[in-house]
Order: sequence, then structure tokens, then C-alpha cells
Amino acid sequence: MIVDKKTSRHPILLFDGYCNLCSSAVIAVIKRDQRGVFRFSSLESDMGQSLLALHKLQADETDSVILLHNNSYSVKSDAVLDVFQILGGLYLPLATLKILPVSLRNRVYDWIARNRYKWFGRKDTCMIPTPELQKRFFSSK
Repeated sequence: MIVDKKTSRHPILLFDGYCNLCSSAVIAVIKRDQRGVFRFSSLESDMGQSLLALHKLQADETDSVILLHNNSYSVKSDAVLDVFQILGGLYLPLATLKILPVSLRNRVYDWIARNRYKWFGRKDTCMIPTPELQKRFFSSK
């Protein structure tokens, strides 16, 4: 589940660009993604909105993170655990948390998502990538 060799499609992580926790998580993924596999887009950007529409998804239903890959998608805890799976290495054991019931995993995910602004804060503008990282991000609004 890395880059589809036939189409050269990269996994795309859609995230809440205003959320400090989400932006920090994206930076953490970038630092650990030594192969440069992931691409990123804020949910609020034109590209993020287009990708949501293409997959018939509503951002408010998923509450902050969606992983698109190979004409498929995962949301909430599945998306987070799929990121660990793709990162591999030391993160691969974390992906085994998928053995837990999705209802339990998403209950924890939803609790964190509901409180993310209160605990970690909210930006007034979406995250803007540095010039060296811009090639991994789809354009912002």
C-alpha cells in the first residue's frame, strides 16, 4: 500500500489545516516519511474539497483526517493506523491496533477530535508549508 506503481499515485492525507494537533501530526509524518511517499492537503483547500467531493465524503462526518489511496479511503482511527502501516518500521506495530474493535478505536478518536481545539489550540489560517515541503502539498485556498 505504498505508491501504486501503475499510476504513480501517492497516499494523500487530508487534514484540518486550522488544527494545531493535526498540523503537528502532519509535520511528524513528514519527518518520518523518509521515502517521501505521502502527499498532503488541508480539508479546507480547494483540492481538499475536490477530493472530498470525488469520494462523496463530508469533512464534518470524518472530523479531521482522511487517507486516500488507490481509489479507496480510510477515516478516523483507520486512517491513522493506515498511516502507521505505510510508514512501516518502528510504526508498524502500532498498525496492529486495528485488531481492536473499530467502535472502540473511533470512540477514542472522536473524543480527541472533539477536544483538539481546546487542548491544542486552533490557528486563524491554514498551515502553510515551507518552500522545501511545498512539492508534497496540494495547493492551499
